[in-house]
Amino acid sequence: MPKAVPQNSRAWQRMLSGRRLDLLDPSPLDVEIEDIAHGLARVARWNGQTTGAHAFSVAQHCLLVERLTAELAHRIGREARLAALLHDAPEYVIGDLISPFKAAVGIDYKDFERRLLGAIHIRFGLPARLAAELAALIKRADTISAYFEATQLAGFSAAEARRYFGTPPKGLKPPRLATLSPADAQARFLERFRQLVA
Repeated sequence: MPKAVPQNSRAWQRMLSGRRLDLLDPSPLDVEIEDIAHGLARVARWNGQTTGAHAFSVAQHCLLVERLTAELAHRIGREARLAALLHDAPEYVIGDLISPFKAAVGIDYKDFERRLLGAIHIRFGLPARLAAELAALIKRADTISAYFEATQLAGFSAAEARRYFGTPPKGLKPPRLATLSPADAQARFLERFRQLVA
């Protein structure tokens, strides 16, 4: 249950679409894909500590996770791929808090992220909570993505990345990662979303 907020506090985020998303009680009616794409393309993975002319954005990461999810399970349908594409969608509002920071602060963000992701899922015709098997598949692709991002963009050695993220499966073709401008990342994310919901 969301905690009570003093009446003079603002617990909503105004989006460029004009929507006001209540962060404590998000409504699917206030979720727009254009806002998600815009925000994710401007949120940096790895706190911006990546090589390249631009930050590696969460939008790019989501595209990679969607691709890796499909490579891990060749027969998954569009809905599962859409869920993979949207797996970090709440970060368009809350940003990409790196795991060490979450651990240091000691606040459980999971419930907050779950509520927001549930509203996003409902908005785009997905179940509020994914089946455990699909959630595990997407999490696996997310971890593999982190390995490739760490070694190609964030300065990790292969040994260090293996220690934190494991070894990618044999036979999985490594992506060639390069950072994109926010405008390009946003356009590619929106294009992929539209392909999946067409």
